[in-house]
Formats: sequence, structure tokens, C-alpha cells
Amino acid sequence: MSATPQTSRTPWGLVVLLGSMTALGPLSIDMYLPSLPAIAADLKASSGQTQGTVAAFLAGMAMGQFLYGPASDRLGRKPPILVGIGVFIVTSALCALAASPGLLIGGRFLQALGACSGAVVARAVVRDRFDHVETARMLSLLMLIMGLAPILAPLLGGALLGLGGWRLNFWFMAAYGVLLGVGVIWRMRESRSDETAAHARSEHPLRTYVALLRDPRLVGYALAGALNGATLFTYISSSPELLIQTYRISPQSFGWVFGFNAAGIIVANQVNRWLLRRATPDEVLARASLITLGVAALLAMAAITGLGERFSVLPLLFCVLASYGFLQGNTMAGALNIDPRRAGAISALLGGLSFATGALSSSLAGALHDGTPAPMALIMLVALAGSALALHTLALKQPRPARV
Repeated sequence: MSATPQTSRTPWGLVVLLGSMTALGPLSIDMYLPSLPAIAADLKASSGQTQGTVAAFLAGMAMGQFLYGPASDRLGRKPPILVGIGVFIVTSALCALAASPGLLIGGRFLQALGACSGAVVARAVVRDRFDHVETARMLSLLMLIMGLAPILAPLLGGALLGLGGWRLNFWFMAAYGVLLGVGVIWRMRESRSDETAAHARSEHPLRTYVALLRDPRLVGYALAGALNGATLFTYISSSPELLIQTYRISPQSFGWVFGFNAAGIIVANQVNRWLLRRATPDEVLARASLITLGVAALLAMAAITGLGERFSVLPLLFCVLASYGFLQGNTMAGALNIDPRRAGAISALLGGLSFATGALSSSLAGALHDGTPAPMALIMLVALAGSALALHTLALKQPRPARV
């Protein structure tokens, strides 16, 4: 591995602000999950309708990103994020006031259209201000903050549920949006370059996405990150039945196991930051993708044969999930480095593709569920094989551009 230059001091104020923006989506997903039974009882909603509130949010997150990306290139980084936060605040209040399942489903979709602005703009701001290697290190730091959501948000949501009912969760989200908006106005300075603005104004957003999809390196990075991320979505959708029903782990202990795996992702992100002091992001990706694929093969073998049951499956699952910390920041940095003039659009493309593949893998895991960990493990193996293939045949095989 080749050495990289020593980095400057970490701008922790910017990290916290951008990380808080990125956490809008995960917070909104994980925080209200403990409230689903209470929502069903209060609104007389069916199980399908309560799950529909989750599906509507994921759909909004996937679709909305494609709007904010080109807008942030054309208008600047601050206007789109402030619009998104404003939409998030208003729709969070609408969700808190919803009197029927249909209104809540619609409110959740609109809420996601506001929440998705945070991650899109945050990634673009990072690329505006840092080079390839530092972008990867900064994105790993942002994922440290975002990774706390699966650990803390359900606990906070449960506490608010006991304190004031399920509607209090959405009032808290609205208050979070207000505080975040104040932070953006006060602390975030415009980072989009004049070159990016001029290029965005000269090009229709649809042509922007067509041009990006014609670049094999960008497609390779985007597919590699999205397919790796699909393993996390597959785990999230499969974990309640796997842990509670298959392995008989109590509901009280479920949160600790879930949090332990989330902590593994956080630690992996920080190990990745350390590795990037000694290696390039592409060098880390080349090795981590193959190691992860090997571990995924072992997980599939353990899941299919039943050998060791939870004592083999759960440790291997922990290692597979930890790969998220090594691949996500580095694939994003590689993609964003290809065409900095279109950083906002690239950020949107990465996010939209990630949610789309995640939704597909989650649906597939549910359809194939047979009471064993085998379907989950096989889906993860296929996804990680596709991720490694995209990296090594598209992203890492093409000539690398000069650093900017």
C-alpha cells in the first residue's frame, strides 16, 4: 500500500453539522419503529398499513434525492438543504397530527422528501472542500454520527412513546429539524464553486444523469456501494425474525444485539480512517471487497448447513456488516472524485441507487424467508459478489484521474 500525505486537523464543527444533516433519514426511520404497534392501535390500522408508513418513507428517500442533487449544483448547497429542512419540519408536524393511516402514509412520504436533502448536500459539501483521500476520511467520520442512529434512535423513540405517546416522536423530529436549520444558517458556509454553478446552469438535469451513467468508473463505484449497502438493508428487514423467532433471543435482548452490530459498523469506519493514512481509498476497496466476499461465502455455508447455528452465523454476520464501514465511504469518495463539477448529482445518484437496491433486497428477503438464515445469507453473498465484480471490472480497472 502506498503512503498518503499527513492530514490536517479534523474540522469537528463541520463534521457534527454534516453528520446531523446525514442523520435526518436514519433518525426518521429508526426512531418511530417502537411506536408501530401503538400507531396501529390508535389509528385502527392494519399491519400492512403500518408497514406502508415505512415503505412510503423509503420510496420518498429514493425519489427525492434526484431532485436535490442537480439543485445543489445549480443553486448552491445552502438553499436546497434549507428547503429540505423546511419540508421536513412541516411534514413532521403533519405526521404528528395525522388522524388516519392514509394521512400518516402520505405524511411519511412527504417527510422523506425533506429528509433526503441532508445526505445529498452533506456529501456534496465534503467533496467541495476536500480531495479524494480526505473525502473518504470525512465520509467515514460522517458515518460515525449516522451509525449512532440505529443504536440511539429506537431507545429514544421508546422513551418518548412512554412519555407522551407515538405522536411525540414526530414532534421531536420537527424540533430536531428546527435546531438543524438554525445550525445550517449559522454555521454552514456556501462551498459550491463557480465552475460547478456555471456547468450546472448549462446542462439539463436529465442530461447530467445520462452523462454520469455513461462513465464506467462511476457506475462501478455506485454499484459497488449500493450492493454492499443492500446487505445492511437485508439484515435490518430480516433481523427481527432471525434473532427473535429463529434463535429465540428475547425482544429485550434484541436491541442489544442490533446495537452491537451497529457498533461494529462504527468501529469499521474508524479503522478505515486509520487505514487511509497509509493507503489510498482504492487500495482499501480492492482488498476489503475480496475479504468481505470470502466471509460472506463462509456465512452462506454456515447458514445453509446449520453448522454451529447462532454461534457461527452471528459472528460471521457481524463481520459481513462491518464491511459497510470499509466500502461505503471509499466508494462514495471514488465516485465523487470522478467529476467534481457534478458532485451534487453524483451524490443524489449514489443515494437513490442505494435505497433502490436496499428496497429490492429487503423485499426479496421477505419473500424467500423460510425460518432459517439461509435466504438472508445467500442474498448477502450475491450482493457482495456483485459489489466486488463492479469494483474490480469497472471502477478499479479504468485509468485513475489526477487528484484535484
